[in-house]
Amino acid sequence: MQITRGKRARAQKVVIYGPEGIGKSTFAAEFPNPVFIDTEGSTDNMDVARLDKPTSWTMLNNEVAFIKANSTECGTLVIDTIDWAESMAVADVCAQHNKKGIEDFGWGKGYTYVQEEIGRFLNSLSDLVDMGINVVLTAHAQIKKFEQPDELGSYDRYELKLGQKTGSKTAPLVKEWADMVLFANYKTLIMTTDNGKKKAQGGERVMYTNHRPAWDAKNRHSLPDELPFNYAGIAHIFAEQTTQTTQPTNPQPTPQTTSATPQNAPKDAQTELPIDMSQVATDKPQAEQAPMQQTQAIQQQYSASLPQSLTDLMKQENVTEEELQKVAYIRGHFPLGTPIENFPPDYWDMIVAHWKATMEVIQNQVRADPELPFTM
Repeated sequence: MQITRGKRARAQKVVIYGPEGIGKSTFAAEFPNPVFIDTEGSTDNMDVARLDKPTSWTMLNNEVAFIKANSTECGTLVIDTIDWAESMAVADVCAQHNKKGIEDFGWGKGYTYVQEEIGRFLNSLSDLVDMGINVVLTAHAQIKKFEQPDELGSYDRYELKLGQKTGSKTAPLVKEWADMVLFANYKTLIMTTDNGKKKAQGGERVMYTNHRPAWDAKNRHSLPDELPFNYAGIAHIFAEQTTQTTQPTNPQPTPQTTSATPQNAPKDAQTELPIDMSQVATDKPQAEQAPMQQTQAIQQQYSASLPQSLTDLMKQENVTEEELQKVAYIRGHFPLGTPIENFPPDYWDMIVAHWKATMEVIQNQVRADPELPFTM
């Protein structure tokens, strides 16, 4: 054991929130080598690197795992926005438990499930920070009534637009996780005219870095309470980060491994990734990543009755409709040969929510034995 002293420069966990249109995405694009996971399609008019827009909570987690497996491709991962990501987590929890809405759980149990999902998601983002990748979460702001226990009366304050109900604990969890919570807003001045009428002027964009009664904010770098809303005000924090050489999750074969498995080893044994994300689109060309699999995925046509959230996951794993039909038969959900169009929509929501278990059936049973008794 050893005791260390002094500051340690490391990657940062940053939350940026404010009203719509103030420039949160533009601000996040100034961070070192950013890659966006755009949950709401707000970066289409921006020249940034991005992954495909996630259409499910499972796909969002897969994209984070892809960044973890390819850490050299990214200096900052931007989740834009975390409140839209939370809505995916709510839909996933409801699908897992066959509920129509989060209130159907009763006694706040649904909010607990969502909190656990968000907690696991934040833990996976913390793994990226440990690897030297900054993580930026953007969020919208909302105004809520706040009443302190030891004071009379209440007042309005800005908060993260997470967890619209009082039973939700998502917003406190995100704020506790972050190193910096920056609140961006328009600075408005109220002027009184000669005839006694009040008139609003100004509109300068500023960001607040410390907690005040009217908003949530914090930082661990002794920043001034108020700064112009531009990246230059916090650039020094990231300039101080030491260059960390992290070992890639999917290292290239070394001489030691090639000597142990010379020519008889499978081609994929040395380059296996935690997930197959070869179909994830970025602004960089993907011609070198499994061209044959990519061509097959592009040519694969799916039924219009399948939701986009499902077909996006199917493309990543090269799953066919026939394989899904076999999964439904193995699990005893539907008879053999049931047309895809006859499956109810909520069944596909359940498949998306349990995608990991579905892939285990496909890999261990369907693909492992193509002659499984389906030819009747």
